[in-house]
Parts: sequence; structure tokens; C-alpha cells
Amino acid sequence: MVDARFKLLPAPPADLDAVRDAQRAVPLVPGDEDDCCARLQQRCGYETRDVARTWLTFLRALELAVETDAGFKRLPAEPDPDHLRDAFLRRVSLAPEALRALVDAADAGEAPLDAGAVFERVRDAVPTYEEYKNPAEWTDIWRDRTADLLGWLALLDLVERVDGVDDGAGDGAADPGDESDRDLAYRPTERGRAALAAVGS
Repeated sequence: MVDARFKLLPAPPADLDAVRDAQRAVPLVPGDEDDCCARLQQRCGYETRDVARTWLTFLRALELAVETDAGFKRLPAEPDPDHLRDAFLRRVSLAPEALRALVDAADAGEAPLDAGAVFERVRDAVPTYEEYKNPAEWTDIWRDRTADLLGWLALLDLVERVDGVDDGAGDGAADPGDESDRDLAYRPTERGRAALAAVGS
């Protein structure tokens, strides 16, 4: 059985503690979506219900929450990095494809890829209905989503951020605190290569 793939993806936080905080905000006793989103907004400080809903869906993707007939509830799984890496690659749309694009580029001796270049290599994997749903904007939407996806892959230590322009100085590694993700390029880490092999992509 193939795991479901989820497309909703929140902007990458500063660290993985944000995932643990979000999971703890989901009730153990199932609650409806409105109640769960309200809890996430109150406990995690999300500005809008849409952000809270995106996190609730993302927690389902990470197998940290589940939707039942009675509503949404927290699962007991610990959001440790190994769990998050495995679930992220198996259940987040375009995650393995983006990582595979970086691995293939590195293996071919190419320079690290920025978000736009990664998107061009994975765009054929975007579901066709996304093009019909937003015919004038789907490429911009999914290019931005690819940038967020790469931010999460970096947070999970599956890829490494590097300077977008190789001037030959230093190793090119970027400051992990740099927030200008869309101006950076990425290359796979050894952990990323191993994780990709483990999920069979």
C-alpha cells in the first residue's frame, strides 16, 4: 500500500521544536477541525486559521496526528529527527523528487541547485489538476512551495544550504540562520542520500 502524499506545507520554522509544540497542541481526545485550529492558534501563536489548518494537515503527513470519524487527535509518536525525516520523504508531495533532483545533480558533477532549478526538474511530478486549478499561477505557487520544501529538507539535515554563486572562496556553506532561502542553493547531505535510499526513491 502506497502512503498518501500531502501537499500542504507550512513555512519552515527556526527549528524542529516547532513541530513538537504543534503536535502537543493537538488534543488527545478527538476534536473537530475548528477546535483543533483554535488550539493551535492559541498555543502556538499562529496568526490565522489557515496557518493553523496547514500545520494540522502537516502533522497528519508526519504521522503525528490523525483524522478519525470523531475528529482530529494527537498520535503518540515522538517527533524525533529520524521519524520526521522518514515520514517527510514518504508522505509530503514532491519531497523525494526534490531530494532526488539534488542527488542526481551532485552525482553528475553539477553545481548546487536553487529552488527555481529544483522546481524545473520536478515540475512534471506536480499533479495535473494543480495546473487546471490555477492555470495562470500554478508555476509560481509550486515554485514557492519548492523553496519551502527545500527549507524543510535543510532543517531535517537532508540537504545543505550553500551560497547560490560559487566564487571559489571557502566551502560555500551558508549560515544556517540565514532566512533568505530563496536566494540560496542546495546540495544533498550524506544523511539525505541514505534517507532517500531507505524510502526507495
